[in-house]
Amino acid sequence: MTDDALADLLSRMSEAPSAMPAAKPKLKPTAARPRVSTAFEDHPLYQQMVFQRSFAEFAKLQNPYYRLHDAKAGAMSRVDGQEVINFASYDYLGLNGHPEIAAAVGQALEAYGSSVSASRITAGERPVHHALESALARLYEADDCIAYVSGHAGAVSTVATLMGPKDLILHDTLIHNCVVVGAQLAGSARRPFPHNDLEALEAILAAERHRFDRVMIISEGLFSMDGDGPDLAQLIALKATYGCWLMIDDAHGLGVLGASGRGIFEHQSVSPQGVDLWLGTLSKSLVSCGGYVAGSAAAIDLLKHHAPGFVYSVGMPATNAVAATVALDLMLREPQRVASLQRQSQRFREGARKAGLDTGECWGFGVVPIIMGETVPTITLAERLLKRGVNAFPIVPPGVPEKSARLRFFINATHTDEQIDAAVAILADEVTALGDLSLKQMLHR
Repeated sequence: MTDDALADLLSRMSEAPSAMPAAKPKLKPTAARPRVSTAFEDHPLYQQMVFQRSFAEFAKLQNPYYRLHDAKAGAMSRVDGQEVINFASYDYLGLNGHPEIAAAVGQALEAYGSSVSASRITAGERPVHHALESALARLYEADDCIAYVSGHAGAVSTVATLMGPKDLILHDTLIHNCVVVGAQLAGSARRPFPHNDLEALEAILAAERHRFDRVMIISEGLFSMDGDGPDLAQLIALKATYGCWLMIDDAHGLGVLGASGRGIFEHQSVSPQGVDLWLGTLSKSLVSCGGYVAGSAAAIDLLKHHAPGFVYSVGMPATNAVAATVALDLMLREPQRVASLQRQSQRFREGARKAGLDTGECWGFGVVPIIMGETVPTITLAERLLKRGVNAFPIVPPGVPEKSARLRFFINATHTDEQIDAAVAILADEVTALGDLSLKQMLHR
């Protein structure tokens, strides 16, 4: 550009009108929203609790929650000072307090202390973590495993890390809460299918699979409220046909199903390698605390670097890791514990059925529900059983669907024939005495 042209351009720019600021749109005044109370006593959930407690007091029902056990809970326990036959704890194999576990925990405490004092990704990694993860990976014939400090948080973190807004999660309608929360955090579309109805699952896959990037199917190996499970081979076939991931939560199946307690894959003679992700907890048959996911090397590597419940959480205490590792070893070395659990579970289920009690579709392994239907009679029955020395916890909505309230009996490998038979006899006696107890009758007794 010549000097004359530049001077002409500057002259014209100086004569251009100044830019006027854009006019702000006139906003219509809106009425201020009433301020919500910040008192926790006014929170809707707390108000609901207050109402439920008031109703229970009016109906002369005792609160079944947070009862104090002042002894080691196994086949027997002590509740508020009373010795009871215990069916409310999931120490399926009777390993809680086993001498080998206690000794190993003591050694781990001496070597590593009561906390690893950091996230494992920073300074919390210990050899005992590797030992536990390797043992679990071998159990499922998987490449690797990740051990979380919490079973619930581990499941939430796993689902939320692997899935996203463009993905679909298909789960059994009775799936554990941790999967639902994980799906919500992931922002994925979520479709529950009817309990163990794999034809319904396939119909959803046929209609919806093409709309999403990734699809994860999630079911349980042994459902903790019903004591039944899915057809694992069919689930594996469906995930292969439609190009999905399959996650199985076998928290209650480990130590309970299969000749050596390996879980649903052993129970149904199916290779565990057909399942992409095995989810479980350490707090049941393995008498510790925490959770795990076993799977491919890439999946576990991804989770160990991105799952928030692992990366941003303190590592599992060495004592917990050692307790679970030794318990797993005992389970595999002593299959008679699994056999005893299965035998006593069948004894309880068959005795209950002969007494005319409703055990639903349970398989009779570890978990046996006694389905009552209505909430009030269920809580009343639990109270009456406890007074007679039998501890079984009432499960009511929303923990189970409406009209399906129940007592849930966890069987222990160390329950004796006499304890099983006595509990069934007391249960049948109290159900008969309860009759068709209605809410109206409760309020007028």
